[in-house]
Amino acid sequence: MVRAEIINQVSQHLGVTKRRASIAVNTVFSSITNALARGDKVELRGFGSFTVRVRKERLGRNPKTAEVVDVPEKRVPFFKAGKDLKVVG
Repeated sequence: MVRAEIINQVSQHLGVTKRRASIAVNTVFSSITNALARGDKVELRGFGSFTVRVRKERLGRNPKTAEVVDVPEKRVPFFKAGKDLKVVG
């Protein structure tokens, strides 16, 4: 499912225009993104939680040249499914 399909479903379910549904969906996504950028945890009860994890720096290899390169430490988003979502799978 892509963002446009989510917007269509929100629009139909709430009986609002796609423009209003788009604003709502984009606001939710940007709120989650901004919270993660600040290092906060986002918890959606029953659905799951989003956190930021730190990947340590490591040595990697350029697949084209086989040259060893340093891969710096980085922060990556992580999602852990909630109980209700785990039942679906």
